[in-house]
Amino acid sequence: MSAQQSVLFDAPGPKTKRTILIINVIGAAVLLFVLYLLFKGLGDAGELKPEKWNVFAQGSIWSDYLLPGLMNTLKAAAISIVLALVFGFVFGLGRLSHMTWVRVISSIVVEFFRAVPVLIMMIFFWLFLGGAQLVPPDQSPFVAVVLGLTFYNGSVIAELVRSGVEGLPKGQREAGIAIGLTRGQSLRSIEVPQALTAMLPALIGQFVIILKDSALGSIVTYNELLYSANLVGTGNGNVFQALVVAAAIFIVINYALSALAKWLSRYLASRGEAGAAGHNDGGAEAPPAQVMGAPQTL
Repeated sequence: MSAQQSVLFDAPGPKTKRTILIINVIGAAVLLFVLYLLFKGLGDAGELKPEKWNVFAQGSIWSDYLLPGLMNTLKAAAISIVLALVFGFVFGLGRLSHMTWVRVISSIVVEFFRAVPVLIMMIFFWLFLGGAQLVPPDQSPFVAVVLGLTFYNGSVIAELVRSGVEGLPKGQREAGIAIGLTRGQSLRSIEVPQALTAMLPALIGQFVIILKDSALGSIVTYNELLYSANLVGTGNGNVFQALVVAAAIFIVINYALSALAKWLSRYLASRGEAGAAGHNDGGAEAPPAQVMGAPQTL
């Protein structure tokens, strides 16, 4: 007998289906009308003229501005991702430590950097590094962007690590201690690897946030993609078009990362199901269930 599939809601009837169809048609009509007004306003303002878009067909615009800006964006995001992972795992494990002073200090650091907006941190580090001359003046915007992204997103990753480990069944730690592992060894060898597998989609989602937040570097004069697009728009009198092109590039990259996160989630889920099935197939066959009081065949 097949298992019954549970659902949250009853299947809609004919009347509900007609209502949903009407609402969808009205919503689509409203959306099309809004888009019409938007494009009409842009056309009346002259923003859709071909000459304002043709500039992006020039190779020099890409080689001198947009591609270098994109490379700077990717460089800052990549370095920030690596440092945020290190920061997150160090302080995430610190919040799980059995030593009270380590746990308290780690919690204070994580909660502080989670509470401060990333833009404020970028501006602070930019002014501090420039005033103290700790790095060359031309490198202070880059370092400020990396530090701001690292501390903010690293604190978020630390919270992911803590919640991921604490979300595991209690039996994982108990099993590790039962075979002679210390609490720290159980955390590093058993709990964190399992939590990391479950956290991978969320981590990639955080990488998307790091990439998007790198655009805030334009405020501290970091020559990333948005800053370069502003330069192109200001020099050619097509700021709107330049921002649209920069937004399209961000959308493509972020969509690719989001698609990777979805694929990873499905892949890990399928691996878990396959592993469970293999474990059941490879195990000893369970004896047939017997009903109390039923006669047994000799």
